[in-house]
Amino acid sequence: QVSLVESGGGLVQAGGSLRLSCAASGSIFSIDVMGWYRQGPGHQRELVAIITTGGTTKYGDSVKGRFTLSRDNAKNTAYLQMNSLKPEDTAVYYCNADGVVVTSRYGKYVYWGQGTRVTVSS
Repeated sequence: QVSLVESGGGLVQAGGSLRLSCAASGSIFSIDVMGWYRQGPGHQRELVAIITTGGTTKYGDSVKGRFTLSRDNAKNTAYLQMNSLKPEDTAVYYCNADGVVVTSRYGKYVYWGQGTRVTVSS
């Protein structure tokens, strides 16, 4: 019913930039929160950034000041601009949609994307 399609990952040198996109599609009425989490080698999944429908954002401590999350509610799409990338940003980045209201059934749901790999070389 609902799918999250991520794009924009890849290989970049330290200090470079990448922009990730996450487009939610399906029978969606609304999405409370969209965002990104990441899981690096040997690490647990951690928060990168989330954004509400109203534009309120929250960032993980390690990315504050370098990453910017934005959202187009009409397109159900979130964009993560990543600047000043560091080797420790290397991870698989997962898009998340929380509080999703779909047109076909009652309730709110959580969805995850398949992940997109970001590799930052030193």
